[in-house]
Amino acid sequence: MTERKHILVVDDERDLADLLVYNLQKGGFAATAAYDGRAALQAVSEHSPDLVVLDLMMPELSGTEVATRIRTTPATTNLPIIMLTAKADELDQLLGLSIGADDYVTKPFSTKVLLARIQAVLRRAEQAPASDERVRLGTVEIDPRTHEVRVAGKPIAFTLTEFRLLLALIQAEGRILTRAVLMARAMGPGITVTERTIDVHMTSIRRKLGGAGRILLTVRGVGYRATLEPEAVEA
Repeated sequence: MTERKHILVVDDERDLADLLVYNLQKGGFAATAAYDGRAALQAVSEHSPDLVVLDLMMPELSGTEVATRIRTTPATTNLPIIMLTAKADELDQLLGLSIGADDYVTKPFSTKVLLARIQAVLRRAEQAPASDERVRLGTVEIDPRTHEVRVAGKPIAFTLTEFRLLLALIQAEGRILTRAVLMARAMGPGITVTERTIDVHMTSIRRKLGGAGRILLTVRGVGYRATLEPEAVEA
């Protein structure tokens, strides 16, 4: 990442947002802050940031609503989002992931940890796939070069993490991938998430694929596989 990436920090705690901007700038990023959800959406539209650090709990327009609008707007559907949550409750973390966050950090947090997570997500966004050839399974077709997924010719929007999970499974050509392997393929080395996190992403992928989601099968106690064969066991 040679060029300065623009990080948008969204948090209604102004002191925290300004401190994060200061530390991001010290870390080599171009960083700006928005202090409410509406200002965040305006900043995303006008300035096209490379990543958004988004607080979950905000008055009026919540972080969940901001993330949903980002994900449902074609121009920003692939914009990486790291969600900040004040609670360590797994439900809050899973909520952030279910609405399209690529990662989450729980308050209070170390600035170094947040910087590391930002760098990891940006690396995933820029990392070239192992192969740039289109892959297909049934009606599902993936173009690794453009991060485009089509089902029966219709484009479907996926987050970066969802895209990498789906691509890894289809490229595995029917082999079972454990949750640990999927974490490494989708999240990158050095990032630790719960197995439940992978399950939430898989649920979202299946939902977006609709009927074609049948190709993604859960192997109980092991992980997932992508296949047209119907014999795998659902957990």
